[in-house]
Amino acid sequence: MTARDLSRHTAGELAAAVASGEVSAVEVTQAHLDRIGAVDGGVHAYLHVDADAALAAAADVDARRAAGAELGPLAGVPLALKDVITTSDMPTTAGSRILEGWRPPYDATIVQRLRDAGVIILGKTNMDEFAMGSSTENSAFGPTHNPWDLSRIPGGSGGGSAAALASFQAPLAIGTDTGGSIRQPAAVTGTVGVKPTYGGVSRYGLIACASSLDQAGPCARTVQDAALLHEVIAGHDALDSTSIDRPVPDVAGAARQGAEGDLSGLRVGVVSELGGEGYQAGVEARFHETVELLGKLGADVVEVSCPHFSYGLAAYYLILPSEVSSNLARFDAMRYGLRVGDDGTRSAEDVMNATRGTGFGAEAKRRIILGTYALSSGYYDAYYGQAQKVRTLISRDFAAAFEQVDVLVSPTTPTTAFPLGERVDDPLAMYKNDLCTIPSNLAGNASASFPCGLADEDGLPVGLHVMAPVMADERVYRVGAAVEQAYVTQWGGYLLDQAPEVEERQ
Repeated sequence: MTARDLSRHTAGELAAAVASGEVSAVEVTQAHLDRIGAVDGGVHAYLHVDADAALAAAADVDARRAAGAELGPLAGVPLALKDVITTSDMPTTAGSRILEGWRPPYDATIVQRLRDAGVIILGKTNMDEFAMGSSTENSAFGPTHNPWDLSRIPGGSGGGSAAALASFQAPLAIGTDTGGSIRQPAAVTGTVGVKPTYGGVSRYGLIACASSLDQAGPCARTVQDAALLHEVIAGHDALDSTSIDRPVPDVAGAARQGAEGDLSGLRVGVVSELGGEGYQAGVEARFHETVELLGKLGADVVEVSCPHFSYGLAAYYLILPSEVSSNLARFDAMRYGLRVGDDGTRSAEDVMNATRGTGFGAEAKRRIILGTYALSSGYYDAYYGQAQKVRTLISRDFAAAFEQVDVLVSPTTPTTAFPLGERVDDPLAMYKNDLCTIPSNLAGNASASFPCGLADEDGLPVGLHVMAPVMADERVYRVGAAVEQAYVTQWGGYLLDQAPEVEERQ
């Protein structure tokens, strides 16, 4: 394997090569560090890369393998970590100036599980500030670019993680999903992104955006790789009060089953409310082709109505800002992070105001203000309370639908990746990117995005969105793997094989 080969292999292939001794974990890690050095100047997927720590971790994997130690299924495989997850040996900024340079005193549970499994953390990826955004343009450290077209957005808030995968700077990544921040970037970059059941993966060590919505999950270039990563990071955590104390679903087994290409007996519901006006023609065309494919693979496909999904966007953008208003109150210049104007003559209130005014970006301020208003006396019941009622109705829609079908499907996003700067000054247009993904966050059920082709208009990736009941995560993997295998056969390879080479477009 050459260095270029190493950066193009799947995580499963790399793990097998390391386990057999064909290559070393150090060689695999160095190949990806070289790739980062070659292309990330144009992509800007990473905010921080720690080459020395990554190589040291890789050398430790090699030493343990040589000593005959039993290693995990992903030992020696590099990974890109979204910068909203705490790491004791690297800065964690959440894409915000208010945390610039902050080094947490502890690792998130996810990080500890990755380290224990021998996964090599390359660095921290760019993101919308505090995970607020759909394009990674709200990062205080500049936007990330879509490897398919560097003039376009890579999705958000986890655009850095998705772009690292799509530009072959890492075979695996971790994202977090509050309203679509794993799935939406996956869709527009032609990668795989999974939002596990809320509480299925520990949230301890995630810097909170909206605590009742945030969920970390796996990102990869193939369904099987995502499933392997899912099994590494999932499971009950006593440090997380929202963690579900139940066995981890057999997602890797479901992915293997799905790859056999037989969906006989699976009932698939097409959500009638998630399509039509406002959806790009090429997106709808690829979606309907994939629904037809599901039928050819043996699934029973029916149309399902979830009437309250239409109110999901409005409810989400009251619930999320309200929780943001509460969660971001901790960044007050008194405990940690940025402090501005503390010259000994100003009051604590003045320092706090100056710090928050300087440290938070425009979108963070917008949501803090909106949330504070929604929670204020006289408006709580009218806005936040009503939004929570809608949330309950959406959960009931899911429950009713899953009595009829095993999974629900829709496009992941209404459009493909749009040009950088196109919607920065139009928050409402930006928010509509999450139209299809938000209901799953409000209900807490499992969902994922899988590549399903390129739109005719612009040749950019389209995603299939698959939703399953709570703790039935294995169902999304079965469907995703079946679709992936069918399209690999049809296309003669993975969707990313059709992407232009990044270096040629810098």
